[in-house]
Amino acid sequence: MPHLKLTPDVVATQIRRALKDGGSAEHASGVQWFFKDEIKSHGWYTADLRRAAIQFRREVRKEHGLDFLVALADQLFSGSVLEEKVAAVFLLEKLDADFGDREFKLFDSWLDRISSWADHDALVHDLIAPMIASKPARAKAVFRWAASPNRWRRRAACVALIRGTRAKMFFPEITRLSDSLLADEDDMVQKGLGWLLRETAKFDAKRTVPYLMKIHACAPRLVLRTACETLPATMKKRILTREVA
Repeated sequence: MPHLKLTPDVVATQIRRALKDGGSAEHASGVQWFFKDEIKSHGWYTADLRRAAIQFRREVRKEHGLDFLVALADQLFSGSVLEEKVAAVFLLEKLDADFGDREFKLFDSWLDRISSWADHDALVHDLIAPMIASKPARAKAVFRWAASPNRWRRRAACVALIRGTRAKMFFPEITRLSDSLLADEDDMVQKGLGWLLRETAKFDAKRTVPYLMKIHACAPRLVLRTACETLPATMKKRILTREVA
């Protein structure tokens, strides 16, 4: 029998089989209960999945190199099972220093394959956000995503700036983005925006609190409540009760 050439799709098939065989049916049912929408899950715990993915990454990169690893992750993120998509991200996380505009464009395309906030946040927070923080010119992409009819792209616009805001970057972009999304009625987008503003307030309260006071009359309650979580109680009360400063 001829030797089977290892290609990204062949290795992806092997990983899919391992993920299916190594999951827990009991935990999978719990995962389904946790999400509003129907989710296909093999029932892996996150820590176990990350360890397995790191082991896969070590072996694949040693034998085949980074480009092969990225192509493998692309195959896995094309699947419909939650663990396959999250494993794809775990294969590549913390390698952003080795990635360039080609990979950023690829990860942008993955946004159209999102099925839940779990694979969304893994992709955007762990892969896309570090690449934007390392090359701020990429932040212009968030305004394109914010105008998309796709709820996950609009949420991505917010989550993609979180790594940067923790380094006190992007404040003008964040307020501009926030202004454009305050009327968004999608709860996934509101939660993403609230998360971004919470992190901005946590690391740059001096500029963020006046902005929250400025928008407190028109911002959705969910956005404000999330944004204020790390603020002192008195300031939080002023913003949430919409008192005049």
